Amino acid sequence: MNLKEIDLSFNNLSVVVDADWIQPFRLESAGFASCHLGPLFPVWLRQQLLHITKLDISSTGLVGNIPDWFWSFSKAASLDMSYNQLNGNLPTDMSGMAFLELNLGSNNLTGQMPPFPRNIRKLDISNNSFSGIMPHKIEAPLLQTLVVSSNQIGGTIPESICELKNLLFLDLSNNLLEGEIPQCSDIERLEFCLLGNNNLSGTFPAFLRNCTSMVVLDLAWNNLSGRLPSWIRELYSLQFLRLSHNSFSGNIPSGITSLSCLQYLDLSGNYFSGVIPPHLSNLTGMTMKGYCPFEIFGEMGFKFDDIWLVMTKGQQLKYSLGLVYFVSIDLSGNGLTGEIPLGITSFDALMNLNLSSNQLGGKIPNKIGAMMSLESLDLSINKLSGEIPWSLSNLTSLSYMNLSYNNLSGRIPSGRQLDTLNADNPSLMYIGNSGLCGPPLQNNCSGNGSFTPGYYHRSNRQKIEFASFYFSLVLGFVVGLWMVFCALLFMNTWRVAYFGLLDELYNKIYVFVAVKWASMTMSAAAE
Repeated sequence: MNLKEIDLSFNNLSVVVDADWIQPFRLESAGFASCHLGPLFPVWLRQQLLHITKLDISSTGLVGNIPDWFWSFSKAASLDMSYNQLNGNLPTDMSGMAFLELNLGSNNLTGQMPPFPRNIRKLDISNNSFSGIMPHKIEAPLLQTLVVSSNQIGGTIPESICELKNLLFLDLSNNLLEGEIPQCSDIERLEFCLLGNNNLSGTFPAFLRNCTSMVVLDLAWNNLSGRLPSWIRELYSLQFLRLSHNSFSGNIPSGITSLSCLQYLDLSGNYFSGVIPPHLSNLTGMTMKGYCPFEIFGEMGFKFDDIWLVMTKGQQLKYSLGLVYFVSIDLSGNGLTGEIPLGITSFDALMNLNLSSNQLGGKIPNKIGAMMSLESLDLSINKLSGEIPWSLSNLTSLSYMNLSYNNLSGRIPSGRQLDTLNADNPSLMYIGNSGLCGPPLQNNCSGNGSFTPGYYHRSNRQKIEFASFYFSLVLGFVVGLWMVFCALLFMNTWRVAYFGLLDELYNKIYVFVAVKWASMTMSAAAE
């Protein structure tokens, strides 16, 4: 037979053959992803390994150790054995193997990371139980993608990683790494840098200034400190920036508003102070007009699995590929002051806004109801005052809101989506605001009758129109009298009579206007 290529991937087929089956063909490419080959490692592959250059046996139910003969016979340039239950150690030296792409992610592999294959371009050993430290000397000059996340690797990041000039994608997140991040001045092509959830220290990495093509930067859950550099505005392509739960301090650089592609900003759990940068409207990536999720995920083979937890809707939620379309701002847990910038209401693509646990004052912007994509809003534990805008009732996508522990006052808006929030205990999202009244709180608002949005403004407008009518009437009457006065100036015989008449009319007009004005003032005070 001349069969050289077979691809049965994603069909949920079971491949069952006899152990002594001799294949009448020599495969060069074989794809069995999501088929059922296990639980035992398929022995029949041994006859094909000398010829196969591309092998995909991911998600095939394989259990147990990878047999030694597999590594001895394999000549594959591309191998994917991810999402199985393979365990054991890798060979102590893999530098001479032919792999260009090797994916062993999401298994139960243990032991130390061996030296990388010298010609490797993409290496993924994430979601295993590797321990120890990273190889001191990384000799893989062609390496573009290195994914080592979610293991138990400690020690420091080796300086030799700076020699990977072709590196586009680096993911060392969710490990036990410590020490400072190497200053890799020669790495300029880096587009994804994920170092979150380690014990890294030092300041914001200065070498990132050269990485103007950076798309995703995650340094969250480390021990980094110092100020954010003003040159962060030069990372023009940045779309995801997560620096949460570190010890960064100082003001949020105003230049951050120059990142027009930014759609995910998380600076929560730091020591930032000062005001929120005012020119937020420049972040067009958070609007429907400028919003454009990147497509490089497919090219790099990268997946947001359990490495990216998002604080939204009052809880941490796991986002996978859906994060590509998630638009969010989280500045919670800092020491920010001042008011909420009005420009934030232009973010009609924003889905999550969390400004809780700061010292923000002033009023909630009236136009907040224009953020039609908003699903989660948390402004709790601040110093906000004034009334809750009635425009919030326009947010039909809103499923979580927390305005508790502020200085808000007035009647609580109702209607549409607001009445469905936190159905079990709706008063929790308003607790700690002694000036609020009306359902769902027990505090009754003063005044009789039902209250509807805009009633107060319409009532005031009617009073103004009423006063304007009387003012126009009186003004017209006075003008008419002055015309008579001008005519009588030429008639001396009537001058005395005129002034007597003018004095009497003036007194009557004064009394009339004073009574009406007092009546309207008392009516407005009563309402």
